Amino acid sequence: MHAYLDLHAHALFSSLGRLVDSPYTSIMTITVLAIAISLASVFYITVANLQQLSGNLEASNQISLFLRDDVSDASAKKFAESIRQNPVIQEVKLITKNQALEEFRTYSGFGEAVTALEKNPLPIVIQVLPKNTLENGGELEKLLNSFKQAVEVDFAQVDMQWVKRLQSFMELARRTGSALSLLLGIAVLFVAGNTIRLELHNRREEVEIAKLVGATNSFIQRPFLYSGFWLGFFAGVAAWFIVAVMMLIVKHPIEELSGLYEGDFHLLFLSYSETFALLFISSLLGIVGSWAVLSYQLQQLKPE
Repeated sequence: MHAYLDLHAHALFSSLGRLVDSPYTSIMTITVLAIAISLASVFYITVANLQQLSGNLEASNQISLFLRDDVSDASAKKFAESIRQNPVIQEVKLITKNQALEEFRTYSGFGEAVTALEKNPLPIVIQVLPKNTLENGGELEKLLNSFKQAVEVDFAQVDMQWVKRLQSFMELARRTGSALSLLLGIAVLFVAGNTIRLELHNRREEVEIAKLVGATNSFIQRPFLYSGFWLGFFAGVAAWFIVAVMMLIVKHPIEELSGLYEGDFHLLFLSYSETFALLFISSLLGIVGSWAVLSYQLQQLKPE
């Protein structure tokens, strides 16, 4: 076991030494890989921020229930309490006739005209905010239909068209980000594989001699696989810095724009777990790309 670990440690650090010995080639390859990985990461973080933004917009997507004129305040409170018990409901707000009249008098500019009325014409309104309305439009429609069938409700209103448009936009953003990330991941595989192919070509005589003395393919592959690991790992680190710099550049303007619209939007960065996943995936792509090339090239390589 000690000898096995020593062999892996030697292959790990000797492959790193070879990258250091050819700094220009290594830096060029790592830079290309880092740009591709950072683009995929930017697509991911953009979708995450859009989801955060849609979560803030979701708060304005509420169902308004206008109750019948003969429903009393006590019955309305009981009905609102029954709605709160529904697990798919996030928030319920009851607006009585008197509260609605006061708001109308304050904000409409027709305060004197309202005072002249003999009877309050405004209905009791219950504002209902469902959970995850942007993720499941079908459930929202079922909920709306159930409210319409309630005996206390005279009219139920929600802008379903707005919900469907936002749902479609978020689904388009997710699928576009996934497709572009997949394409960039394939590009990373090809770039890493081609780099290892060139290194194998430069060390062809060394590999042929190793095969002649009985070295197995796995033994020959080991240092090249570690080279792919180092390329992917350093590219992942560089991609993290690229993403961080890009987010810092746009952070202040975006949050300033959010403040102008009286919003509370804070730009999301890569978390610790996402950073670890970034480094793991980039390293894995370097290894897989190297392994795919080596498996084919070593089969074709037959020393004479």
